[in-house]
Amino acid sequence: MSYFYNPKRIYGVFKPGQVASFKISRSKIDLFLQCPRCFYMDRRLGVARPPGFPFNLNNAVDTLLKKEFDIHRIAKSSHPLMKEYNIDAVPFQHEKMDDWRNVRKGIQYIHKPTNLLIMGAIDDAWVNPKGELYIVDYKATSKNGEVTLDAPWQITYKRQMEVYQWLFRKNDFKVSDIGYFVYCNGKADKKAFDKKIEFDIKVIPYKGNTNWIEQTILDIHKCLNQKDIPEMNPDCDYCRYRKVAAQESYKFLKKRK
Repeated sequence: MSYFYNPKRIYGVFKPGQVASFKISRSKIDLFLQCPRCFYMDRRLGVARPPGFPFNLNNAVDTLLKKEFDIHRIAKSSHPLMKEYNIDAVPFQHEKMDDWRNVRKGIQYIHKPTNLLIMGAIDDAWVNPKGELYIVDYKATSKNGEVTLDAPWQITYKRQMEVYQWLFRKNDFKVSDIGYFVYCNGKADKKAFDKKIEFDIKVIPYKGNTNWIEQTILDIHKCLNQKDIPEMNPDCDYCRYRKVAAQESYKFLKKRK
């Protein structure tokens, strides 16, 4: 199967004045915060950044973790990791769990001031004896040393957690400020492969703060409705690439005339 990327599309494009609500995923919120120009080109002009190739190994870890926690969801029992980290909870049972995990559906909320439909697909949710939900996200990597949430680029992970917490609250669930990252770190120090990869698994608590989300949604709506493309972000690799590619193409074509 060949890989084909169509840089221009007509679906998922915002039209000022449209009556229907316009979907903004958790990842597009993060895109806006990274670079409003790239966000505008994607959601308003239909020209997205080239997609990355799928991390199939990470997806396999994600799928297996979901299956494992689902065993305890059905049994209404705590997973051994919960006991190891003294988390008094069990996997949350709900009829919409499959929808919440589906990237095409997720958990949704229409933000009435902007008519934007905000959505995100979670990995899991746990519930404590007080009926509070802990939003849970699975991560997989392979690195030397302990996994943490201290790297600057991991702000993306934190915002992801906070958007999920906000969405569940907007859907009238009682949600703890604390969420958990189940972080799987592949061991590369084994003597042999032996047809398997072993992982160290660490559960990292994170206290979310959703105060930024409301204003960000308003800013996104304002961006979508403006006539001009936002200024180039000097820290954006994609913006720099487009600028240099356009400049060099122009110089090359000018020489040929």
